[in-house]
Amino acid sequence: LISSVMLLIGILAFASTFELDDKSSTTSMALMVLGTGLFLIGIFRLFWKSKEVVYLPTKSVAKEHSVFFDLKHMDALKNLVNSGSFSADSKIKSEASGNIRMDVILSADKKFAAVQLFQFVPYTYQPITSVQYFTNEKASAIVAFLSKSKIQ
Repeated sequence: LISSVMLLIGILAFASTFELDDKSSTTSMALMVLGTGLFLIGIFRLFWKSKEVVYLPTKSVAKEHSVFFDLKHMDALKNLVNSGSFSADSKIKSEASGNIRMDVILSADKKFAAVQLFQFVPYTYQPITSVQYFTNEKASAIVAFLSKSKIQ
């Protein structure tokens, strides 16, 4: 809505420069710059800002993350994802790249998480678990697990 209003005001400001008698005046140039700026910002917000994912109960923006693990952790990670019992005490450490990829969507307030595991099979990652959704304390446990498992 805000982006559409910015686009409309930008177009009107730019078009109003053609209605002025003195097209080389400061007012005309200011309206042209203002109109162009609002139009460009409106376009940017419409196409990029509108792609934010928001967890509606808390109105928190969610971001995607991918974390990689060694293949030897596959069974333990499958159990963690399917049971939802993530622990910060886990000895599983992430890698810079690996055969197991955990895709996570986390809300900024750490009240929501969606997790799915993938295994690299030549040329592509294949899902090995379904998407699991966690809220409140379980989502916070995932955040703690991920922060502990990061490469130091």
